[in-house]
Amino acid sequence: MIRGLRPLLRGSTYAGVLFAYCGALASLPLLPFALLPALSWRSASESVQIVLILLVWAVLVGVVGLARPVRRVLVVSARRLLGVPLPNPVAGRRPSGSLGLDRWRTPLWLVLHVAVGWTGALASGVLFIMGLSLPGNWLGGEVRASLFGTSVRVSGGWSWVVAAVCILLAVVICVLVTKALRWAAPRLLGPSAAERLALAAEREQLLAERNRIAHELHDSIGHTLTAATIQAAVAGEALSADPVTARAAMRSIEESTRAALEDLDYVLGVLREEQSGTAPTRTLADLPELLDRLRHAGAVVEPELSGDLAQVQGTLSRAAYRILQEGLTNALRHGAGGPIVARVAAGPDGLDLTVVNRTGARTGPGPGAFPTSGHGLPGLAERVRLLHGEFQAGPDGTQHWRLAVRLPARASA
Repeated sequence: MIRGLRPLLRGSTYAGVLFAYCGALASLPLLPFALLPALSWRSASESVQIVLILLVWAVLVGVVGLARPVRRVLVVSARRLLGVPLPNPVAGRRPSGSLGLDRWRTPLWLVLHVAVGWTGALASGVLFIMGLSLPGNWLGGEVRASLFGTSVRVSGGWSWVVAAVCILLAVVICVLVTKALRWAAPRLLGPSAAERLALAAEREQLLAERNRIAHELHDSIGHTLTAATIQAAVAGEALSADPVTARAAMRSIEESTRAALEDLDYVLGVLREEQSGTAPTRTLADLPELLDRLRHAGAVVEPELSGDLAQVQGTLSRAAYRILQEGLTNALRHGAGGPIVARVAAGPDGLDLTVVNRTGARTGPGPGAFPTSGHGLPGLAERVRLLHGEFQAGPDGTQHWRLAVRLPARASA
């Protein structure tokens, strides 16, 4: 039997008993207020007065549970002492469930907590006292056990048996108190239906923010490292033969890495939940700088711009810059070293973006191949889909690769 109790005593049983007893003691200040109706109704019988006191006491305890800070305290204490994984209550309006029943779960929990706490405290306390006093007859009384009309006086060795049974029952009551509270806590203190929806929305927003940060890191840092690697190779080869070209490549590395550090600083601030500065915004106005960095890396870029690009603003301009950045970076990584054609056409209905490059083994300075995560094109496709645009990427003939994106004008909001 002792071995069977060991699994029950593991974990947070002792803390759970303390939690139950503290709930019972915390209700004591309300007892004098519960005695007032019974004192004013002296003509009632004793049993009626006791029931009235208990009912009023339960109502007062439940009223205390209506306060929002009380629920937050109960959730935190149940999570720490009972070991129940309860999320913090969601801030905002109270749940508007059917007849507002969700708001009564906390008062019901508090009443149950107090009732279970007092029941466990009184029962286990009496049993412990009996178990400790019976062997030595410290209370000076006589113990008799009655069953089916037969009464037997407990003395001698039987007193030790009864004492052990009393202590064992007290321990079982403590375990059952903890189990009862652990069972009821998720059902009464856990999130309601409205709170679960709020938690799901909060998690969805967090995942969307993390996904956006991943896109920003991939677009900015990936492009910068690719360009800086090639520019460093160009500078190394031209350092003695063409110092001017080498210096230009080093300046380009400095400018591109400084921009990447700004992006990285912003992203780290968001991840740390700090008040980071304004997010660096790259738009089509920064496209000439992007093309210059690619040229310093040794790429031949042939831009074909049409339409009034200055009228492209907002989300459309920012998304277009990131799409062109990713497409040009992929062309720089995987292209065969031929000219890269970048077409940007702005019209009244939207924006057309096209990047075409030769395919095959890379020629020129720099490493022959770059490691890739494989998230570039899927990330672009997802970005375009969120903007309700059209996305195409694939071979264009036998020697070229073509990336074509169309973004509708409504994405500029």
